[in-house]
Amino acid sequence: MTTATITQQESSWWAGNARFINLSGRLLGAHVAHAGLIVLWAGAMTLFEITQYNPSRPIYEQGLILLPHLATLGFGVGDRGQIIDTYPYFAIGVLHLVSSAVLGAGGIYHALLGPDVLPKNQTFPGSFGYDWQDEDKMTTIIGIHLLLLGLGAWLLVGKALFWGGLYDPVVASVRVITEPTLNPGRIFGYLFGWFGSQGIAAVNNLEDVIGGHIWVGLLCIAGGFWHIFTQPFDWAKRVLFWSGEAYLSYSLGALAYMGLLAAYFVTVNDTVYPTVFYGPLGLSTTASGVVTVRTWLATSHLALAIAFLSGHIWHALRVRVIAAGIDFQQGVISHAGMPEIGNFDTPVNASDISLRFLANLPIYRQGLSPFSRGLEIGMAHGYFLLGPFAKLGPLRDTELANQVGLLATIGLLLILSICLWIYGNASFQGRKTLQGELPENLKTAKSWSEFNAGWTVGSCGGALFAFLLLTNSSLFFKLGAM
Repeated sequence: MTTATITQQESSWWAGNARFINLSGRLLGAHVAHAGLIVLWAGAMTLFEITQYNPSRPIYEQGLILLPHLATLGFGVGDRGQIIDTYPYFAIGVLHLVSSAVLGAGGIYHALLGPDVLPKNQTFPGSFGYDWQDEDKMTTIIGIHLLLLGLGAWLLVGKALFWGGLYDPVVASVRVITEPTLNPGRIFGYLFGWFGSQGIAAVNNLEDVIGGHIWVGLLCIAGGFWHIFTQPFDWAKRVLFWSGEAYLSYSLGALAYMGLLAAYFVTVNDTVYPTVFYGPLGLSTTASGVVTVRTWLATSHLALAIAFLSGHIWHALRVRVIAAGIDFQQGVISHAGMPEIGNFDTPVNASDISLRFLANLPIYRQGLSPFSRGLEIGMAHGYFLLGPFAKLGPLRDTELANQVGLLATIGLLLILSICLWIYGNASFQGRKTLQGELPENLKTAKSWSEFNAGWTVGSCGGALFAFLLLTNSSLFFKLGAM
């Protein structure tokens, strides 16, 4: 394999978004769709937690993730941290769901219908075009992100000063912060441990918290304009690597640092993370043996930070290896000007067991018609999707749990079928066929339509079969006891 630029069609599906590294339009679609998935999760999880909230138990014993954060922001909270109104949580959840639909539509458009590569010109759409090696454009993108981060910090300031205030554990009530700390000596003194060995986690009043966000927002916005209107210094051009994977490495490193800091902060601080919502300080369980929200939050941040740090190291090493003249592309290592060609096979991706397993999946298995492929894949998805809806849904403790779970599963399967139909119409325009990893009999619009039909029938049938098994489970137990 040569070191030529890899396009979307030349990369295997398991390459993920790396397939779009040189397709700025498709990468934007993946970026927007990812944001839509995050917002969708936030909205759906908020609504789900409302159905699970029990006002008779401490909130930190109920395994909730989002409601404690919303309560800390002062939404629906009364004296002593009691949640007196869940309607704000409902409104926030619905707002996130609506936003996720808009982001999802944008992601689908850019991933399937928009241009593969964004234009670079003086028009507004052209301002989104970029080249990974254009240092000035990359710092402009950094500047835009800094502006957004600064505005986000100031949104919290606005909530504290003008829009109802925050929950203050000192007074055990929601209050408006009227005199935020603006003294830079006090704010930045936390960074040097002047107020305790815990550093910034030693903050014990909301005035300093909001003052810190005012300064953080100011610095982010000032830095954003700086990066937008200036070019990198010569030393930065020499030291830094200017490629898509290098930026990914930098981002993962920053996320790892923030995750480690957040894990420590939530463990030791009860001003920003009040005990009434998150449980006692430290990593522990309650007297009844329940793991607190604080413990879940801290350990999840720690685990994610370690994963991000590992990704940072991995991609940083790859960037340096590629800069040295070696390139990893689809499991092949090649060096410009050298006849030697190695491979990057591992026991996971190239063993006989792995290859046999992949070859026998219905999407790859030889001799199957498009309808049969869709039927088999759909049956597996429908069968396994019923369980979460029936056992985790809001009606899981009622006699209608299985019936409602079946209806919800079929609804989701039909939505997925519509998505397959949209994908087929966008990908197979006219007599156009897709290249790459798909079997030969799935590379036309007609065969994809047959695959979708098989998926719809198989998925709904698989869900119905799982429903019959759940509904008649007592009969199987009786037969087993005979």
